[in-house]
Formats: sequence, structure tokens, C-alpha cells
Amino acid sequence: MNMMILDGYRAKIEYDPELDLFRGEILGLNGGADFYGRNPEELRQEFKNSLAVFLEVCKEKGISPIKEYSGRFNLRVSPELHREIAILTASKNTSINRWITEVLQEAVQSTDYAQ
Repeated sequence: MNMMILDGYRAKIEYDPELDLFRGEILGLNGGADFYGRNPEELRQEFKNSLAVFLEVCKEKGISPIKEYSGRFNLRVSPELHREIAILTASKNTSINRWITEVLQEAVQSTDYAQ
């Protein structure tokens, strides 16, 4: 995964062939903030600049820079998978919600970007 981390903020990095530049998009913000660079050093500096501008604008407008989440989302799976999960969780004396939460926590913790 192409991630860059600065002061606890994470950005997804992709190559833009039309501009022949790397593009970063800061994730989890209460708005959009992106940046461009030719190499890792330039990209890191532009990340820092873009984040500083974004945080300053949020401060001026009195809004939180971090996007808030409700903790709820819909997950659609096949009926067959739903059945298998229901049987598995019943056999473990746990709820589907608790089991899925644990599985997702393990998946996030095992990724490189979750630092």
C-alpha cells in the first residue's frame, strides 16, 4: 500500500501519468486536501504544506479537521456467507457484530499503514 504518514495523518500516494508527478491525498479529513511531488522528499514537503494550510483554514472557520464517523456502516454479503457467519458466531457464543468487529480490527492492525 502506498501510504505516507505525517504527524499521525495518512495520505494515499498514487502516480499521475498525465502530470508525470506523484499525487497524495490526505485521508480522514473533513474536506479534501491533496498535494503533488516529483520524488519522496518533495512529496513529503508538499504533504506538510498542504496539511498546514488545511489545518489553518479549519481553525479559521472553527471546524474540526478530522472527519467524524458514526461507527455504523452497511455490509452486504451473499446469503450463503451470511449463513456461514451466523453459524460460526453462534458456535462461538458471540454476536455477528462482535465477531466482524474483531476480524476488522485484526485486519487493520496487520496492515503496514496502521501505525
